[in-house]
Amino acid sequence: MAKHSPARLVVVVCAPALAWTTGAGVASADPDLTPLINTNCTYPQAAAALNAASPDGGAEYAASPERQTWLHAFLDSGAEQRRQLIQQQAAAVNQYAGLLVTMANTCKSYPAG
Repeated sequence: MAKHSPARLVVVVCAPALAWTTGAGVASADPDLTPLINTNCTYPQAAAALNAASPDGGAEYAASPERQTWLHAFLDSGAEQRRQLIQQQAAAVNQYAGLLVTMANTCKSYPAG
């Protein structure tokens, strides 16, 4: 899988997170993103879990190359870099934390590839 520069990741994280509206509820001010940060799911597992958690959100995701790039880049990053990326885009990530954490919590139940 291709590695992406941190600067590119910051740009890629912002746009899709801000646009990811379907399936997201109101998040608490300080959600626990540990499952998202520590996930070791593959891209196919994460995409399948996202689609299952929110079919409308999954369809929007599938139609967006930017969101697909973001998910690939995020999963390619180590835990510390993921924390930094989340901190840099905290407002956007927190808004969709419920959907993203659900994805991280359920992705292992889908085929890895």
